[in-house]
Amino acid sequence: MTPLALAIVVPVFNERGNVPLLVAALDAALTGIAWEAIFIDDDSPDGTADVARAIARDDPRVRVIQRIGRRGLSTACIEGMCATAAPLVAVIDGDLQHDETLLPRMAAALIADPALDLVIGSRFVAGGGTGAWDADRVAKSALATRLSRRVLKADLSDPMSGFFMIRGEVVRRVVPRLSGIGFKILLDILTAAPQPLTFAELPYVFRTRAVGESKLDHVVALEYLIALYDRMFGRVVPVRFVMFSAIGAAGAIVHLAALALLLEGQAGFIGATIVATMVAMTFNFFLNNLLTYRDRRLRGARALANGWVSFCAVCSVGAVANVGVAAFLYDVRGHAWALPALAGIAVGAVWNFALSSRFTWGRYGRKRSA
Repeated sequence: MTPLALAIVVPVFNERGNVPLLVAALDAALTGIAWEAIFIDDDSPDGTADVARAIARDDPRVRVIQRIGRRGLSTACIEGMCATAAPLVAVIDGDLQHDETLLPRMAAALIADPALDLVIGSRFVAGGGTGAWDADRVAKSALATRLSRRVLKADLSDPMSGFFMIRGEVVRRVVPRLSGIGFKILLDILTAAPQPLTFAELPYVFRTRAVGESKLDHVVALEYLIALYDRMFGRVVPVRFVMFSAIGAAGAIVHLAALALLLEGQAGFIGATIVATMVAMTFNFFLNNLLTYRDRRLRGARALANGWVSFCAVCSVGAVANVGVAAFLYDVRGHAWALPALAGIAVGAVWNFALSSRFTWGRYGRKRSA
């Protein structure tokens, strides 16, 4: 048997129409190369994994990893790259916008130069292009590229590329250091490597999606900024805690706004405070579910209801801890109120973060929602 030479990792979500097209394209492009394609599906509701499995029954080069209770492009790529014995591993999108005909040239470059760690498909070197992108998307990509270069400190024309090939041994060496945050696994790999990786860039023209819908949204852009923060400051203050705290601060504003409205409507202070607290907790829960714990997001009425109850219970205890610490320090410091108040807030924030991570999104976020 011909030894396996190349694995193509394809993270997918709702791409059932593109899976057979991509397999056929890889078959045509990789003639003479022993390859396998690993589709990592985040439990797509459109049956993407079933389509890939149907192909795999007739084509042993196709494999499927269906992830239950886990989401995210970067973590999907990490699982796929660790699931192969191939000496070379490529990452390519499942929407046919990357040019699979470039894969043989990527492999040839790595084979010809043992000192090379990875080869990157670039839209911004001579011969490359962004295809049908409009001016707004080009400008946003240029801004993201400039930001990422501040983190990379490397002369890379397309650090936002999701199309590259890397040596398997390099991946396995870097994986323990990866954050798995966001949609830019290449940026994660390059910034996590203990020593700068050697790379080459090959041009390709980004295609227009023909089947399915784009996954780009404002949350994806936010995740990119989160990934940059994580690489710059994450070891000092974890990015998830920063997001949780920022949402908590926004929740405090929501609390005050709701309280003011209720009091203006002649509600009693205690009753208004209880209602405002519940409104703020609900706001915090849903925003954390959307952003802070996007990779463990609760879905379905039952999971959301259970998570909301758990979150409110945790935060209620956190509020008691906040008041207790603040009251103790207030007495100790002779009724100076600023520092005790801040200390109480800090204790409450840490408590809420630690317990909600464990009991709300740790418990319910790993189950299949009803």
